[in-house]
Amino acid sequence: MKSVLTGLLALSITLATNAANAQTKPHAPAYTPLRPVSDCLRTDRINEWHIVNSRTVTVRTGPDRYLVKLRASCPQLSYGAPTLLFRASDANKAVAPFSICGEAGESVRSTQPPSCPIQSVRKIDKAEFDKLGAHAGRSGSGANQPTKP
Repeated sequence: MKSVLTGLLALSITLATNAANAQTKPHAPAYTPLRPVSDCLRTDRINEWHIVNSRTVTVRTGPDRYLVKLRASCPQLSYGAPTLLFRASDANKAVAPFSICGEAGESVRSTQPPSCPIQSVRKIDKAEFDKLGAHAGRSGSGANQPTKP
């Protein structure tokens, strides 16, 4: 009888723990892309960029400004010629060939490989762009972006 009670007690504790875990906040998706696609960063319109640190890049495309977060530290962006090359995901190249929305498969690299996977992209205001750019270790223009998908 004692072992049955112990088993029931262990089962009830397990059920209570599972119920508590089920009520916790769900995990955020790995990627939360910008929508609509017209809000995405257009690589063929880049005027200015700044490497804030090994995981953060800011980009300006005319009046729009973006904060690009990388999935991991990417110190190689600071080497070679002052060039950043953005690569759209293969899935979006047919629909939005120059758009970087923060989706899986998007990356950025300098003239030195390898590419650095992009984690997220979000719009920021001029004040935040200027503040982050003031602390940038490297800056450049969009002159070297590809003009063909």
